This record gives sequence, C-alpha cells and structure tokens, in this order.
Amino acid sequence: MENNIILLTDSYKVSHYQQYPKGTSQIYSYFESRGGKFEDVTFFGLQFLLKEYLAGEVVSQAKIDRAAKLFTAHFGNEKLFNKAGWEYILHQHQGRLPIRIKAVPEGKVIPVHNVMMTVENTDPNCFWLTNFLETLLLQLWYPCTVATISREVRKVILQYLSATGDPSTIDFKLHDFGFRGVSSVDSAGIGGASHLINFMGTDTVAALTFIQEYYGNQDDMFGFSIPAAEHSTITSWGQSQEVAAYQNMLEQYPEGLVAVVSDSYDIYNACEKLWGEVLKNQILGRKGTLVVRPDSGEPKDVVLKVAEILGEKIGFTVNEKGYKVLNPNIRIIQGDGVNYESIGDILENLKNHGWSADNVAFGMGGALLQKVNRDTQKFAFKCSSATVNGEDRVVFKDPITDHGKISKKGRLKLVYENQKYQTRNLEESGDDVLETIFENGEILQEITFSEVKENSL
Repeated sequence: MENNIILLTDSYKVSHYQQYPKGTSQIYSYFESRGGKFEDVTFFGLQFLLKEYLAGEVVSQAKIDRAAKLFTAHFGNEKLFNKAGWEYILHQHQGRLPIRIKAVPEGKVIPVHNVMMTVENTDPNCFWLTNFLETLLLQLWYPCTVATISREVRKVILQYLSATGDPSTIDFKLHDFGFRGVSSVDSAGIGGASHLINFMGTDTVAALTFIQEYYGNQDDMFGFSIPAAEHSTITSWGQSQEVAAYQNMLEQYPEGLVAVVSDSYDIYNACEKLWGEVLKNQILGRKGTLVVRPDSGEPKDVVLKVAEILGEKIGFTVNEKGYKVLNPNIRIIQGDGVNYESIGDILENLKNHGWSADNVAFGMGGALLQKVNRDTQKFAFKCSSATVNGEDRVVFKDPITDHGKISKKGRLKLVYENQKYQTRNLEESGDDVLETIFENGEILQEITFSEVKENSL
C-alpha cells in the first residue's frame, strides 16, 4: 500500500481547505468514545500511527505531484487539490507536518464520553490540515476496541477464577486465535498487539513483530504459545488411526504443554476411550499438561461434558473453594464459538455443576480481532474549536435527530481527580492528563509495550 500522507484521507477532505470561514487560522479537534458496548476503553495504537505515517519528512515534491495527478483524474478537476498548501508544508516545514497531538498515555483505561486525544495545527496557514488527518487518526478505533474487548474478557474470567479457582493463572486464559480471521496482516499485527496488553497467550505472530517494531526492540517478547495439533495433522492419519495420531502427539512432545484438537470424529469417544483409557497412563506419566480441544457443538454444553468425562476417567480433586479441578496433567481449551458472551456462559455452566474455571482456557479469533467496528464503542473525531480572524470560536454539533452525537465544545483537557476521569475545558481547574506526544513532525514521547501494560492495570 502506498505510504503517501496526502493520499491517506477521504476524497471529500481534499476540498475542505476551501470550505472553512475566511480568516480561519486554527482548527482544534478531539477523539473520544461516545459510548458503546463497554463503559471504559483502553487507549492504544497512536505510537504506531505516528511512526508509520506522520513522523519525519513525510511530504515531498514527488508525493505532491503524485497526489495532484491522482486527484485530477479522480475529481475531473485539476484545481480542486490544495497543491499550494502541501508545497507550503514542504518548503516552510521541510515536509514535516505542523501539527500538535496531545493524548492520554497508551494503555490507560478511560471511561467513555471523555477526551483521549486532541489535534491542532501549529501554523495558521495549515488550519485545513487538522481534520484532513481525521481519516487516518480515527483508525485508532480498532486497537482501542480490541484492547477493550480483551480487557473485558479478562475481567469476566478473573471473576470466575476468583470464585472457583486460582486467579494467578489469568494471563494465559485467553489465547489469540485470530490471525486467519482478520482482513489483513496489518490488522493481525495491530489487533494482536492490542490483545497482548491484557494477556500473554497468542498464535498471531504478526502481533509479536508489530510490538518489536513500534513499541520495543527485536529482543522483546510479550506473547507465548505451545505446540498444538490442527485437524489436518490428526485426520491425515485416518479415522481408524485416530489413537495413533494422539499417541504421536504425546511422544513428539513428552514434556510441557501440548494442545490436541479432539473432535475430528467423536469428541466424547476421544475423551472417554482414547484419552481416558488407551492413553491414560501416558498422560499421567508426562511431565506436563495435555490440553484437549473441542472444536464444535454448543460450547457451554460440550466443555462441561468433556470436563465430566475427563474427570471421571483421569481424575480430579476438589479445591479449597469447593470446586472440582482436573488432574494437573490434563486441561481443556475451547476455541470454537468463543466471544465475550459465550465465555461467561461456559464458565457459569461449569460453576453451576461444581467445576472450577481452572479447568479451561479459551482461544478467541474473529470475535476478538474482526467482529468489531467503529460503532462498537462509537468512536468519533470532532472539531470543537476554531480560530477565525484571531478569535476562538466554540464549535459543536447537536443534531435533533440523534442526541447521542452531541459533540464537545471548546478546547479540552482530561482531569483525574478523586479517582475519576472528567473532561473539562482548558480554562477550568485541574491538571491535564493529556500529554504532548507529537509536534511539528517529531514524536516527543515514546512508550514501551511494558509501560503500556503497566498503564492498563
């Protein structure tokens, strides 16, 4: 994909430099979640956008000429494109964007309806640039939403672990299975990294390289995995040799964790006869844990039945909280039909039948990285102040047809007082949580992924 900042916008924004009031010298806009499925959102992804698209000398004559040619053909009008404005940035700012971005530290969890980022031009001749960048900057909705969903799932699982088992195991209770289900490699990297703010398990390799490139270095490692079977590695043995396929997994990986999908033919027979009888002694003799993976059926019912069969055949104990825990050499991972709602259903069903949440982990794919959109948390980027003829104007929208789209007014800050976040106008009391992250083409503050994770706690 072509990395030309002049082309990374919506078509209609190309004409907006002609539409502001005469005498406009500054446009000031902000980013927020206007509500949505969850009451709090995790802020993440800005440093990636800055490093990849906005920092440094991003405007060149070649890029301007390329944009001029494209937009002339696109609009059928060679005069619509603001070529003079971009050449001004090239010559007066050496191709660096005269923009100031303030934002909350990445990883912070902020209640909805609060400002999380502000954007304003620093050169009065470039007032049109602020909202030209909306298209790109609003894509923060994706990492923020994935990080938020992952965090909310963590809260659900932790609730059940606290009630029925060991909360210290939380970091590996939700595994990212989403690489194949996303729209692009870039989405896998961005979304997969967002998940790793909250957990440590992933099969999305792109998330690891994303973090190393944009939030750390080549030696950093924040996601971990284990050897695991897929249906092709089991069914290639043939149905009559299903037990041999399972035995091969135990022999190839005699120690540590290993996951084996077990529903290729009959998940219940696999648990009762093959794992529970033929291979029982090998399982109990391993220096590690076999993780059985069902992959079809109604999740809450299948997981419970698998737990009950494995408990009967391989054994269980009752923990100090009064819930059954399988022999430590065997566990379950559910990776089919997993989402925020079904995880709660599975754990509640286990609890109601006396089973601890310790027994199961989850693999979440499309529902984690793909089945989200900007309206999941209703993210918006809106202008709230404009300077015209030297005077600041309060700018807002207030549609009578949708009061949920009322926008904020004036220049904003985020204040944290009495353990609560609140958005106020700049002239009001309170220290601003927003920090200047980017100014005139330079990233002023960088954050590591370790710091992102710490901020989310």
